[in-house]
Amino acid sequence: MSNLPDEAFRDTIGTIDEGGNRKFIFPKKPSGKFYNYRKIVSYILLTILIVNPFIKVNGNQFMMFNILERRFNIFGFPFWPQDFYLFVISILVGVVFVILFTVVFGRIFCGWICPQTIFLEMVFRRIEYWIDGDRGAQSRLARQEWNAEKIRKRVVKWTIFFLISFGIANVFLAYLVGSDALFLMVEQGPVKQASNFIALLIFTGVFYFVFVWFREQVCIIACPYGRLQGVLLDNKSINVAYDFVRGEKENGRAKFNKKEDRALTGKGDCIDCLQCVHVCPMGIDIRNGTQLECTNCTACIDECDHIMESVGLPKGLIRYASEDEIAKKEPFKFTARMKGYTAVLFILLSIFVGMLFLRTNVQAVVLRLPGQLFQHKGDKISNVYTYKIVNKTMKDYNDIHFELIDQKGEIRNVGKQHFKVPKEGISQGTLFIEINEVLLESDKTKVKIGVYNGTELLETTNTNFLGPRSFN
Repeated sequence: MSNLPDEAFRDTIGTIDEGGNRKFIFPKKPSGKFYNYRKIVSYILLTILIVNPFIKVNGNQFMMFNILERRFNIFGFPFWPQDFYLFVISILVGVVFVILFTVVFGRIFCGWICPQTIFLEMVFRRIEYWIDGDRGAQSRLARQEWNAEKIRKRVVKWTIFFLISFGIANVFLAYLVGSDALFLMVEQGPVKQASNFIALLIFTGVFYFVFVWFREQVCIIACPYGRLQGVLLDNKSINVAYDFVRGEKENGRAKFNKKEDRALTGKGDCIDCLQCVHVCPMGIDIRNGTQLECTNCTACIDECDHIMESVGLPKGLIRYASEDEIAKKEPFKFTARMKGYTAVLFILLSIFVGMLFLRTNVQAVVLRLPGQLFQHKGDKISNVYTYKIVNKTMKDYNDIHFELIDQKGEIRNVGKQHFKVPKEGISQGTLFIEINEVLLESDKTKVKIGVYNGTELLETTNTNFLGPRSFN
């Protein structure tokens, strides 16, 4: 993408020096139109992220991902282990959506939506600018000896970072074990809730490590999405891109000289001020083209537009554009590849929505007891079954009983005929089904069983009823 012959920058990353050691980045504080938009989007998303696990819909937590108990709530819909196929489809929908979004708009998700980027750039980094100062002041402070000023700033910053990490860990734990369990831990104290409290401390340590030290390395090393984008992007994907045609022209970039006409000298519009490099939170030079480290955060766009405006050149030297738009002046087109991903996404969404409508609040399974044959009871045939009823709701069902549907016969529950299934609970037991022998059409008859709460039909399930091979 670049006219520069030297491609050595692709052999290393901007956060590692020649000796293989970590090179800390001190980006310039960004400002400008896109940064202001990002702040609005980020704080809206932060509010949603923090509030989500504490909102309840019909008694269900709005968002919960309890992996240990295999219980998930998505938009207030509870997903139990029996609904795992729905959870898998919802994950597939999310993956295909991100893939389609990347094929069309590049890595815009990382710069605008990713929680890692939002917390780092809009929370921790802004506090750092407030305490340590801008790029130059941060760099000087890092090289400075440990005097009273440095110790004071480091203690204040690290204490604030720890408290924020602790708060994030609480929210994260609320997503995993539920907000009710989190409040119970606060009420009962860390001793009685030792396992949750230890998990909270571990999460706090992880977040503190990530946002104090590891930082952008998460995007470069740990995040698989950064690697995936190299497969998904092509020349028609819209990215944060440097217009090398305009920036380099015939004679390449050069420092600005207000006494010369760059159109006559053949010099590019890039004045080689390096401000796009200094403001980049990943430490890369966007002029080298699309790179693994770039998160499309738009900081370089704002900085370049400011410089172009100050020297009297048109804005947009760095902008959202595809490589074909820059090199060939081709407008954006919705390609066959993009249409294919859109079709897959539409099919998955249709399947998911259809399954949601077919999903019931109560799931019942009735199975014949293994190894047991039918029994004669006068003119009736009796089969023994086990049942399991799962209540996926946040309300108790106090009058559960079984009835045969489309078949004359009797169901006798072992124990109480009418029983209770508590909210988010399971009830299981044994029952007998008795049907008059003359009503059986074969040695294996399909029977339909209704699960009722009082007069309300909650669920239906089918099972096999065995009888003798010959009938009178």
